[in-house]
Amino acid sequence: MKRNLHLLVIDPQNDFCDLPAAYLPAPVGDNAAPAPALPVTGAHADMLRVAGLIDQGRDGLSAISITLDSHHRFDVAHSSFWMDAGQGAIKPFTQITAQDVRQGKYLPRKATALPRVLAYLDALEAAGRYTLMAWPVHCEIGSWGHNVHADVRAAYNAWEDSALGMVNKISKGSNPWTEHYSAVQAEVPDADDDSTQVNQAFLALLRGADQVYITGEAGSHCVRATTEHIAANWDPRQLAQLVLLTDCMSPVTGFDAQYHDFVRDMRARGLQIAQAADIVPELLANARR
Repeated sequence: MKRNLHLLVIDPQNDFCDLPAAYLPAPVGDNAAPAPALPVTGAHADMLRVAGLIDQGRDGLSAISITLDSHHRFDVAHSSFWMDAGQGAIKPFTQITAQDVRQGKYLPRKATALPRVLAYLDALEAAGRYTLMAWPVHCEIGSWGHNVHADVRAAYNAWEDSALGMVNKISKGSNPWTEHYSAVQAEVPDADDDSTQVNQAFLALLRGADQVYITGEAGSHCVRATTEHIAANWDPRQLAQLVLLTDCMSPVTGFDAQYHDFVRDMRARGLQIAQAADIVPELLANARR
């Protein structure tokens, strides 16, 4: 009897990939050619390994889930949402605290947003997981950057054609008032928005697997947050069912320490740590069952 082997690919999107020139589209009309907004060093190579894993182990994979970072341009975690004390633009990768806002160092460009922003920052900081980062606008819904890396999409399309199945796609991040690194829940859930609450259907789907292989970008942020939330909602006696494929993820530059701490912590909790080549024999054996 075949085992249920589930591949989870977190945010394998163009905006996160350090794509070579051959992968970049040409300009259209008077519009500049799109380019990755938030490229993670090593992500293109990671995605090639993910695509290769799907191609090699296609018949042994029971399910594939893809998460999609999905933002509006107006978003509390985009630098264009903010201005400095002189009403000037702030640079991407600026960290902002509630104290900064109360002191007027940084303010939302939309003045009426101030009370909601302060309430959010207070809740975020009380949770103790992250400080607000003002990222470049990225993964804007409908944009080229929101699309899945071409090789990963081609590989999972081939799996769909072979398995006569459908890749499960989970959208996250469309609420502009909270950060949503994790595909399980937003950092500060919005009581009026079910999409920010714990995604029980997604967790139930994963719990039905005998093994879940976790890949994607970035290892320091969305992979980390998603995995931590999955592990927190998993039977602690069964955490070895979760496998981090560390050659299929990379950290955002400057966040290497956070990524390595995450991998170390997950190993200590009982998750398996492996590389793509390590699981190919398991997938091939499953295909023969």
